Amino acid sequence: MVAITTSKKACAVNPLKMSQPIGGALAFMGLRGAMPLLHGSQGCTSFGLVLFVRHFKEAIPLQTTAMSEVATVLGGFENVEQAILNIHKRTKPEIIGICSTGVTETKGDDVEGYIKLVRQKHPELENFPIVYVSTPDFKDAFQDGWGKTVARMIEVLVEVPAHLARRDPQRVNVLPGCHMTPGDLDELRTMIEDFGLKPSFLPDLAGSLDGHIPDEFTPTTIGGIGVEEVASMGQAGWTIAIGEQMRRAAEALQAKTSVPYRLFNRLCGLGPNDAFIMFLAEISGRPVPVKYRRQRGQLVDAMLDGHFHIGGRKLAIGAEPDLLFDVSSMLQEMGAQIVVAITTTQSPVLGLVVTDDVLIGDLEDLEMLAKERGGDLLITHSHGRQAAERLQIPFFRMGLPMFDRLGAGHLVSVGYRGTRDLIFSISNLLIADAEEHHKPTPDTWRITNAELPDTRIGVEAA
Repeated sequence: MVAITTSKKACAVNPLKMSQPIGGALAFMGLRGAMPLLHGSQGCTSFGLVLFVRHFKEAIPLQTTAMSEVATVLGGFENVEQAILNIHKRTKPEIIGICSTGVTETKGDDVEGYIKLVRQKHPELENFPIVYVSTPDFKDAFQDGWGKTVARMIEVLVEVPAHLARRDPQRVNVLPGCHMTPGDLDELRTMIEDFGLKPSFLPDLAGSLDGHIPDEFTPTTIGGIGVEEVASMGQAGWTIAIGEQMRRAAEALQAKTSVPYRLFNRLCGLGPNDAFIMFLAEISGRPVPVKYRRQRGQLVDAMLDGHFHIGGRKLAIGAEPDLLFDVSSMLQEMGAQIVVAITTTQSPVLGLVVTDDVLIGDLEDLEMLAKERGGDLLITHSHGRQAAERLQIPFFRMGLPMFDRLGAGHLVSVGYRGTRDLIFSISNLLIADAEEHHKPTPDTWRITNAELPDTRIGVEAA
């Protein structure tokens, strides 16, 4: 039984956790022509903006209601109204997504009421899509904000189909968790389409934050799923949710449209991808394409090659719950031992992690426990680099933010190919570290020519 505990420190030291509002804002960035709006002070928005710009290396659309001390005390209706009007007039978005922050949640602003008043005062906004989600940053974490926002999008934007019999059995809704990169979504899209299915991703960061350069500048998101496609998600035959954080959204979609869903807690590893591929074959009625049989064989071979370097490693990992479970489970299946697991928020999936205990804490906890328990491989986002230097152990970057390496949005860890490449990346990191620091290498490397049997024809082995 995994013991899940929460750090009792008075403050976080080198925080691992990121707040709900920026998780919600990132979810809105998966919509086409969207403008995320944080209802709070300018500092709240500036922090999130810098975080995303450093990670994706792209222009990020993010606005604020710029609440001052006086406006916070008296109420933020005028700030919300002015922000909506300015955004609607100047940037001409297809949708405005509003996330609350700790300041306005503490005051208790009735933002839903504000939006109704704005629509009454300004008839041109009567049917304009505006989605508000409550995401106080004094509770929960990044993936909670993402999950709540996707669920709220479904509640507000998805239309109840008039005729259930007109569903398209070839259409599939995909609800990806925040731990998945734009590269992951592209890989999933290819896999689903290879079975003749038509996927609709909500949110679709692969369309908006995959690093492409648009023909013309736009102040809103430059791609993603359109509002009209979201509205028609009730016509799909199935919904695929990836990550425990998406259960709430999948249930909301099923309750509203009766579309059944299948939840996959992880898509990194051999077993989870076998289950995913067989599910696609089942709902499409098609055999598994030959290319995936070959990719599966490549993954098995990569696991065989990589286990010499990963097996026996003592892993220290810090990540959001779904990412922590996904990656650590794959490495545990490769023979690694999870000695330290630090996360940001409560989740049912934490009970499935194969370790003695999981701590909801910070990067200081990760470093101290790794030192105490002898961790020799560290996995977390870029803020863990100093800890890895002090511990003098290999450091593999995963999660958000990743600001000291390029291509964070294109990393792939899902599917057979993604898992294969992740195994190679981690194994090569460990090999390079062994060479650089002259550490002992696996026994298989130390076989000398004298120890090898002579395989020439007609020569008997000694």
